[in-house]
Amino acid sequence: MPNRSLVLIPGLLCDEFVWAGVIAALPSGTQTWVPDHGLHHSLPAMAQAALQGSPAGPLWLVGHSMGGRVALEMYRQAPERVAGLALLDTGWLPLAGGERGDAERAQRYELVEIAQTRGMRAAAQRWATGMVHPQQLDTPLFESILTMVARKTPEIFAAQIRALLARPDATEVLATVRCPTLVMCGRQDRWSPVEQHETLAAMVPHALLKVVEAAGHMLPMEQPQATAEALTAWLPGIPGRG
Repeated sequence: MPNRSLVLIPGLLCDEFVWAGVIAALPSGTQTWVPDHGLHHSLPAMAQAALQGSPAGPLWLVGHSMGGRVALEMYRQAPERVAGLALLDTGWLPLAGGERGDAERAQRYELVEIAQTRGMRAAAQRWATGMVHPQQLDTPLFESILTMVARKTPEIFAAQIRALLARPDATEVLATVRCPTLVMCGRQDRWSPVEQHETLAAMVPHALLKVVEAAGHMLPMEQPQATAEALTAWLPGIPGRG
């Protein structure tokens, strides 16, 4: 993959481990890079940092969950650098107004309080339960998600929640996207359901929608092989295995 980089952008409370299975399943020689959001407390700041740290050359952005919103902000800031866009288990709308927005804010800050008072693992247990296919609960995969989240700190968690609650409306960005676009989600994603991704895909000219069976919101970890296969089909120029 000369002069081409696959930028794998993690979501809330995730790090490079969320992509480990996907990277292992990609064809050999595929160049990947995973940004770290650090303590940035806005999506535009995360996007700017990712752009500054990305390898030179055309970027093929793959964003999962909050990382999908970061990918859209990267496109907003530097569309000329983005050769392709893959949006996994994500959304594009700002925080809702009224009671719905108040409920989301309260729910998210309750998790932050748990992290601050009882630790990140306790917050992870509450948060991750609704993020996977029900059959993944109490499995080694679920344990690996808890371990990944526990590597973060309450300060990082609070910064990322602040960023999500102030998330920009990306409707206008989607209308300008002209690069190859893949929209992908797990069939059992309860946080970002299939219907949301159908609407998202319809907003981008010629976007491809892929729904993966037996997966919840943590698609890259739950179905890494299917995720890698979809990305390989979306990204031109990757040599096949064998």
